[in-house]
Formats: sequence, structure tokens, C-alpha cells
Amino acid sequence: MRRLKVMTVFGTRPEGIKMAPIVKVMENTKEIENIVCVTAQHREMLDQVLDIFEIKPDYDLNIFKPGQTLTGITTKALEGLEKVIVETQPDLLLVQGDTTTVFAGALAAFYQKVKVGHVEAGLRSGNLYSPYPEEANRKLTGIVTNFHFAPTNESRENLLREGYPEEKIFITGNTVIDALFHVVKEDYIFEDSLLNNIDFKNKRVILLTSHRRENIGKPMENIFTAIDEITRKYEDVEVIFPVHLNPKVRNIAHKVFDGNKDIHLVEPLDYEPFTNLMSKCHIVVTDSGGLQEEAPSLGKPVLVVREETERPEGIEAGTAKLVGTSKENISKELDLLLSSKEEYKKMANAVNPYGDGKASERIVKVIIEQMRKSM
Repeated sequence: MRRLKVMTVFGTRPEGIKMAPIVKVMENTKEIENIVCVTAQHREMLDQVLDIFEIKPDYDLNIFKPGQTLTGITTKALEGLEKVIVETQPDLLLVQGDTTTVFAGALAAFYQKVKVGHVEAGLRSGNLYSPYPEEANRKLTGIVTNFHFAPTNESRENLLREGYPEEKIFITGNTVIDALFHVVKEDYIFEDSLLNNIDFKNKRVILLTSHRRENIGKPMENIFTAIDEITRKYEDVEVIFPVHLNPKVRNIAHKVFDGNKDIHLVEPLDYEPFTNLMSKCHIVVTDSGGLQEEAPSLGKPVLVVREETERPEGIEAGTAKLVGTSKENISKELDLLLSSKEEYKKMANAVNPYGDGKASERIVKVIIEQMRKSM
């Protein structure tokens, strides 16, 4: 029997991180011909991931442009992917997550009547405009998906409620845990001397990330002001903030944080140093989706500075708290974690609901089993 042609399509750093473990498993699976196509919706940050995992794409659409719009990303990705799909004739196209590349990839496959596998399927916030445009991308992708790889039972239940057939939904765990175990090292040394000189043993370091479109403006200013005030209250607290490249985020960061010696604004970090930084910190404050999954695997309490989250499993398990974007509530929840050892331990020791590091193997096994039935 001939080998299955499976094309993985991804375009951003988070997608690359979560797709890389699957690509590596497929590289060593004799039943599969592995084709990698990147849109490069993000360029530099995606390249960092490709280097870490030693992945050389077979096709690189290189669509990134400064100031790109959602419409521009979608149309360029669709046009580029159509050519690649027509040329390679894959049996299955695999996408991951919720970006515009994911939606464009699934739609391009559908137009060519190629089956679609959706990794990390079934996440829902319940608000179509938050996160934006990710919530819509996930739902739109689901419509043309043949195999839904749900990371958790809650994701599976979301898909069942929307009417997707039970036999096409597979609980796998989240591949981000697979990737995390690959790169975190106890003796890791940073290239940045500032990070190497942080006293992680005697200081309680907060890792801050914030970049979501819906938080830019007053919500982000509230988040940063709460962080600024908490460092002035606790002498042993320092903050590391890898600042997103978006100029609007940078302007707010400098407006609030300039002059505070306990808050270190650094350039965006590659995946490997970032995850190792996360492993050394005390608390994570974030509006990111992926960090809500990664930090609990490292025993780090997560305060989610958003109004909704499509990852409720961490909230329910107690590894994360959804604290919104009001300055008062963020300050209160940070104060609780910093003043109460019991509260901190309760979150740090909660069981991570997102997987055991073997999600990629499960996904590849399902692909082979399911695709063989239809060939």
C-alpha cells in the first residue's frame, strides 16, 4: 500500500511550536510522506521555531508584510496554498489552532476536496469577537474539518454540542506539552546577560506577556499599572516583560513602566529561551492562549488578564485564574498569590489538564488508522 501524503500547514510561532512535534513524529513514520508548507504569516518568530526543531519546509509562501491586514493574509495564503495543493496532491492537510493561516489552509484544502485534520480543535470562548479573529477562525475551520483532534474532553464536548460526529473527534492532549518537554533544561544559560543576572532564587519573578488586540488601550494600561504598583509593594518582586513588536503595545509599556528599575522590558524571546525563562519564574501574568497551557506544566500559577478564555480547563483545574482587565482585580489576585503561601501552592501544585507529552504520537496514529479506512 502506498504511503500517505500528509501536508502540515502553519504560519505563526505558536502554530509552529505546536505542529513541530507532529512533524518530527511523521518524519520517522514510514507510512507517511511528510510535506511541510509554511505561510510565514509571522516571519522572524516562525523561523526561530523552525531552527529549534530543525524543520526545513518543503514550501515557504513568505506572505508576511509589515502592517498586513486580515484580508491580505487570507487572500495571499489562499492563493499560495492552492498552487501547492494542486502540485503535491496531499491525502490530508493538517492545520493547528486558530490563526488566519489555519482558516485559509482549511478552506484551500476544501476547495481542492482534500481532507482536513484540525489539531487543537474545539476550543471556544463563547464570544465570536474575543479572541479576535481566533474564535471565528476555529469555528469556520471546524465546518470543513474531517478529523477533529481535541486536546481535552471539554474541547470534545464543545464540538459535540455543535453537532460534529462523535466518531470524527479524537481526544489527544495538547502538542504544546510535547514541545515544552523537548526544550526546557534545568541548566539552561540565556544569551541575554540581563536574564542571566536575575536572582531567580531570592527574587519572586513575574513573567508578563500582553499583546491581544482587544486589550490594546485602557485594558492594557490597567494591566501594566497593576503590575507596576505590585512591584512597589513587594521588595523581592521583579518583572520580566518580553515586549511584543506592536508599536501600540510598546508605547503603553514605556508610558507605564519607564523609571521602574524592578521591571525589565526585553525584546521578544525565541521559544527556547522563553520557555526556560518561564520555568524559572514565580508567576505568569498573560493574555496569551498558549501560556495558559504551558505554564501549568512547569508548576507556575497563571493569571489570565482577559475577559474570556477559550481554555477553561486550566481555570477549572485551578492552575489558572481568569482575572479580567480591571486594575483593582489584577492587583488583588497578585497580592493574594504573593502574600499567601497556601494560595500559591494550591495553584502551583494543581494537576495540568493539557496532556502528558504524547499528543503527537496519538495524532499520527489516528491519521494512519482513519486515512487507511478511506483509501
